[in-house]
Amino acid sequence: MQLDFVTILPFTICMACALAFWAIGDFLLNRRSRTESRLEAITKKFGNRTEINVDEKNGLTKLLEAASPSLSESLTPKSEKEINQLRQRLNHAGFRGENAVAMFVTIKGITAIAIFILAGGISLIANGINLWSLIYTLTAAGVGLFIPEFVLSFLISRRKQNIFLGLPDALDLMVVCVEAGLGLDQAMRRVAEEMSKTHREICHEFKICNQALQMGRARTEVLQDLGDRNGVDDLKTLAQIMIQVDRFGTSIGVALRTQSDTMRTRRRQLAEEKAAKTAVKLIFPLVLFIFPGIFVVLVGPAAITMINEMLPAMGK
Repeated sequence: MQLDFVTILPFTICMACALAFWAIGDFLLNRRSRTESRLEAITKKFGNRTEINVDEKNGLTKLLEAASPSLSESLTPKSEKEINQLRQRLNHAGFRGENAVAMFVTIKGITAIAIFILAGGISLIANGINLWSLIYTLTAAGVGLFIPEFVLSFLISRRKQNIFLGLPDALDLMVVCVEAGLGLDQAMRRVAEEMSKTHREICHEFKICNQALQMGRARTEVLQDLGDRNGVDDLKTLAQIMIQVDRFGTSIGVALRTQSDTMRTRRRQLAEEKAAKTAVKLIFPLVLFIFPGIFVVLVGPAAITMINEMLPAMGK
């Protein structure tokens, strides 16, 4: 096989893009701020006499935080309304860091660039340098911009589902704690400790509420934020009920037990609804995959017998 310039050019372009991407990532990963350098120098100077706790982050997090200002500038929404909507979606998914928006936009840019390089290399190797290769590459890069959006929507849906399914159990345990003599704050803290392994999302939310209460925020504001930052209707309803109970001084145990029974009934109704839809959803797999096999098994032997009997008659 004779190698010419046209054959080598796609491989050269692909390798050059990969090396450039790796070099940029390595530079951003190893770049240190002046504060980090000074803290490291102080730590080495004083040794064991001074203990400085510096948050250690893995390489991917450092890379994303370092690349966020440069990569997210062109992809960040310009209007304040769109930024608030994106921040709200990230809050619903559980990403509530200060740089969550910038890091998400950076991930979109990195995904688009990676898919652009991969699709460009494959297109150049398969089709060479032509218009169709450019179209395929740009289309793949455009799809890469929307992949993080799909992943974020999936994470939001899964988190809301987990909160909805685990909230009745959390309310039952909270009712037990309240009826045992604990206050609402202590009951939320107890639920967060006991259910940390089974329902992590709810426990995390209750921990945030406890921390906010310990910092001195009003209970009404904390409960209002609990309902707003997750986007779950049942959690909003629970927050409103707890606010009314705290405002009017009614029984907390009765209100929580009633809300728990209501949510458990709704969860059972949703399960029954999904079970009723199963028969309709099974029609398409039955018609496309199962019925043809049954038809072949049942009609096949009879068809073969009829053909064998008809062939001698046709020959005569």
